[in-house]
Amino acid sequence: MAKLGADYAEQPVGVLAICSNDVAQFPEDGSDGMRKQARECGFDFPYCYDASQEVARAYRAACTPDFFLFDKSRLLVYRGQLDGARPKNDVPVTGSDLRAAIDACWRAKPVNADQKPSIGCNIKWKMEGGRRASPGF
Repeated sequence: MAKLGADYAEQPVGVLAICSNDVAQFPEDGSDGMRKQARECGFDFPYCYDASQEVARAYRAACTPDFFLFDKSRLLVYRGQLDGARPKNDVPVTGSDLRAAIDACWRAKPVNADQKPSIGCNIKWKMEGGRRASPGF
């Protein structure tokens, strides 16, 4: 994410990261952990916290990371994976899928409709009544 943000810093692209994990159950995902992660990874873009998890629900975010790309009219044009890299598959992390979508979008070209979903850890949803809350979708 840091490399992607840096690579597009001079382009008409805004990057924003949002953490929606429940910090009551996973305190390492709280503000101190987020600051540490941003510093260690070199994030040069806003990294926000979704305390109510309403943003994650509204976007139907399912995992971390889950990527959403909006065009200049704020229409969702890409929701998919960063690239084909997975733990232990030897595919390099390049951001190729998201980069292709960004490049098409800011050049006012159609974004490829073949969008593979992100794969990552599930969002850590808050507890309700002693059990994990459903994301509601």
